[in-house]
Amino acid sequence: MGSESDAPEPQTAKALRSARLLPWTTPESKPCYLITDDRGGPVSRLADATEAVQLGMGAQLLSHARHLLPSAPEGELRFLAERLTEALHDALRIAESRGQKKPDQARKPFP
Repeated sequence: MGSESDAPEPQTAKALRSARLLPWTTPESKPCYLITDDRGGPVSRLADATEAVQLGMGAQLLSHARHLLPSAPEGELRFLAERLTEALHDALRIAESRGQKKPDQARKPFP
């Protein structure tokens, strides 16, 4: 007869250990994770709202870029490229958090 530690963990215990990558970082620019039981707590809701804002801003920025690019001065293009880079970083972080990246994609996690 096996010990108690040999017994398989209940599904609820496994769910409690799932870590969600949050859409913000620490002051030292390190990733933040939430250990959650997928019950939609206040931090999960805040993260969902933050991701929605980030994706919305990215969509607005992309629309602006489509109108600006054909005739934009150089200084505005640089500013636009910097904002688009930030928006892409946010979108990729959200995709990683939601598990939508390709499994064979070997790259460094987002800072």
